[in-house]
Amino acid sequence: MTRILINGSRGRMGQALLQCAQRFPSLQVSAAIDAGDSIEQHLADTDVVIDFTLHHVTPGVARACSEAGKALVIGTTGHDETEKSVIRQAALRIPMVWASNYSTGVNTLFWLTRKTAEILGPDFDLEVVEMHHRLKKDAPSGTATTLLEILADVRNLQLADALRHGRRGITGERTASEIGIHALRGGDVVGDHTVLFAANGERVELTHKASNRDTFANGALRAADWIHTRAPGIYDMQDVLGLRDR
Repeated sequence: MTRILINGSRGRMGQALLQCAQRFPSLQVSAAIDAGDSIEQHLADTDVVIDFTLHHVTPGVARACSEAGKALVIGTTGHDETEKSVIRQAALRIPMVWASNYSTGVNTLFWLTRKTAEILGPDFDLEVVEMHHRLKKDAPSGTATTLLEILADVRNLQLADALRHGRRGITGERTASEIGIHALRGGDVVGDHTVLFAANGERVELTHKASNRDTFANGALRAADWIHTRAPGIYDMQDVLGLRDR
């Protein structure tokens, strides 16, 4: 039995985690906490912490887990470089799953995006479109950023140089080396992502649409069950799902 602590339990993802955890016989929720609660007092009775709070909270959670020797599943996105550095330092002592998206379908999209970009080659223009609910604070989404990183890696491009955030005014003709990203916000959209490969005469589109948060919660819980017996280091859902070397 793997004992899990859910941090951010009063949020939308936290509530989904609590509901979905009941369907995992190998997991036991040892604690459910949120802002104002002390994580340290619950770590002794926990094997894995699942953190779905805010990006600036996660480094402190990572430090606490590192000091207590507890595995960590990170569900926050939008970290700056300082925050990322603290998290990476913690991973020298504990195993953690750090993924931009925990959906099995989205991680299949990551895999398909890499394979499609490799097969189609440089003659196809690359664009990513994502849409989320009006309350989402970061843009582009962590999932879209991962898709962009995959595309840039296949094309051997520096993402910071290749990226184009929407377009406005007289931008000139599209270059072969740019990758477009378009972030839409509105309503209660859980998360839509589309990768477009456009060439003269044909277009390929890969799309994933999430209709509720259970898909992310189930993936994070699966990651928690997987991670606590691993060696220290940073893993992602490609590792959890066995897609890394396929």
